[in-house]
Amino acid sequence: MKITIRYTRKGETHEVSTTLGTIVAWERKFKRKASDMANGMGIEDIAFLAFEASKQHKVVVPAAFDDFLNTLDNLELVGDEPENPTHAAPPDES
Repeated sequence: MKITIRYTRKGETHEVSTTLGTIVAWERKFKRKASDMANGMGIEDIAFLAFEASKQHKVVVPAAFDDFLNTLDNLELVGDEPENPTHAAPPDES
């Protein structure tokens, strides 16, 4: 699962995408399974994913998640897509 998140912090806008490691970090922190994301995510979930993805993308962020959270100006999901998308079969033209 790949989730792209755009956020603004201290006047700078960043766009980051999650990796498998980001999702696992979220599962460990919140004691939930990735499949739970299909039922909706809260702002804290999205902010945590942005925080972890930023570290993986070498974006400088505070060491503590709460410090990151308290300096966010804006946060939005840009998109999400399965890691291995399945495409629909072409329609039968008979």
